[in-house]
Amino acid sequence: MPHPALTAGAVAVVTGGASGIGLASARRFAALGLHVCIVDLGAERLKAAVAELSALAVDSAEIAGFEVDVSDRAALEALEAAVADRFGGTDVLMNNAAIQIPNDAFGPDADWRRLIGVNLWGVIDGSQVFAPRMVERGRPGLIINTGSKQGITTPPGNPAYNVSKSGVKTYTEALQHQLRNTPGARISAHLLIPGFVWTPLAAGDRADKPAGAWTATETADFMLERLEAGDFYILCPDNDVDRATDEKRMAWAIGDVIENRPPLSRWHPDWTARFEAFLRG
Repeated sequence: MPHPALTAGAVAVVTGGASGIGLASARRFAALGLHVCIVDLGAERLKAAVAELSALAVDSAEIAGFEVDVSDRAALEALEAAVADRFGGTDVLMNNAAIQIPNDAFGPDADWRRLIGVNLWGVIDGSQVFAPRMVERGRPGLIINTGSKQGITTPPGNPAYNVSKSGVKTYTEALQHQLRNTPGARISAHLLIPGFVWTPLAAGDRADKPAGAWTATETADFMLERLEAGDFYILCPDNDVDRATDEKRMAWAIGDVIENRPPLSRWHPDWTARFEAFLRG
């Protein structure tokens, strides 16, 4: 059975909802008859996304767009109040907004703070701002936070992004633990862990989708399937990497701690061959 929060007349708020996984998820919510509020930056992008979603909406569902910077907690508080005033409250919150800024461990302070402000604080603040009223309403609800495999295996190349997504994983685990121990709460939290997904965030300067990438629509469909199954960790495969490979990569990453190997040993010249053997075993 579909998750009880994903029913006609319920209200979904999706940050980063004007493109990529956010827009693909919003399409699915609108097609189920939910009222959908997409949150993003860029008035024209929002307008176009609202028009597209309005054409898909069923059962008199309403579509609304809100231009909000999720790194601004006061703006999120105003957003939550506006949604409650218009629709009575929120049933599905998808904290999905994220940015990529190339960096390294000594990267500019402003870049680190901007990325973590959006990718991590946007999730924490979004959850803290929306969840209390969601719990108080006593209705079935969902909080879906978009993490990343990079927040688990933490490959070299973009440490600020990895730190932000590692934080999303840790926070969402704590959030679900607290929700399931809150008397009367009918809200569950879930961690979406996308694989290689062709979105504007991932595309960069590339124009054509690589064969190994999933589309945002495939990712949204997989998310709904696994929500129906009750998964907390929604670990998405793609056309390059299956679940078995993901599991081995993640097991190796925690093995660095357990076996006291060098950090990121998968990419260490003294350990690369051993990792490859582990992957084949």
